[in-house]
Amino acid sequence: MPVFKVPFNGYSVKFSPFYENQLAVATAQNFGILGNGRLHVLQLGPTITERAAFDTADGVYDLCWSESHDSLIVAAVADGSLKIYDLSLPPASNPIRSLHEHARECHGVDFNTVRKDSFLSASWDDTVKLWTVDRPASVRTFKEHAYCVYSAAWNPRHADVFASASGDCTTRIWDVREPGSTMILPAHEFEILSCDWNKYDDCIIATASVDKSIKVWDVRSYRVPVAVLNGHGYAVRKSCLASAALPLCFQHDTKVVLDVGKMV
Repeated sequence: MPVFKVPFNGYSVKFSPFYENQLAVATAQNFGILGNGRLHVLQLGPTITERAAFDTADGVYDLCWSESHDSLIVAAVADGSLKIYDLSLPPASNPIRSLHEHARECHGVDFNTVRKDSFLSASWDDTVKLWTVDRPASVRTFKEHAYCVYSAAWNPRHADVFASASGDCTTRIWDVREPGSTMILPAHEFEILSCDWNKYDDCIIATASVDKSIKVWDVRSYRVPVAVLNGHGYAVRKSCLASAALPLCFQHDTKVVLDVGKMV
């Protein structure tokens, strides 16, 4: 199996929505506690080659590819900024934009797959912000969480709906047309580090927590989780939900694949 070793600790990996053999990797020095960051863009083949690399003064915690431009990547940086890179331009011309509104670390970023010009950022300043690529300022700020927001994820079918995961032990469901959140899930007793929608069932969402568990929820009846998945020895930092009958993949202390359909 081809291997590409990055100099810093990996924080996020995302495949391009346009090219199956291209991916980007967000990294941070010293596990993101202190030091620099680097965004790598890799080309997969018989060997893995580096197409581009962009250095930052602080760690890069997350990234997302544009859903409308195959060369654009948005990076979430520990200094609270969002940096937009254009792979069609030389390194000296990047980033093409640096957005500074968050008061603390920017920990998560997600592009809207339905309304393809907008993206979300989640920050340790307890807020989520809505952006469009063509504007130098955010469109709206969502502030209800009482502690750091670690993740924000658009619903895969509804252009106005997203979820946020927070250290206040809740996951909130939002509709950008409404003044506040439309649903609050008291999903875990400890900090929630990640949330992700089912790509084939827009009512199913997974949450990952410091309590070492993954929980799967149906927002149509959210008082009790559909499934509770235990097994990790440490906090679960990332989750990725495919469908109710396909694997739920998550990682922190190790990489685990579980068939949720057999757990329900």
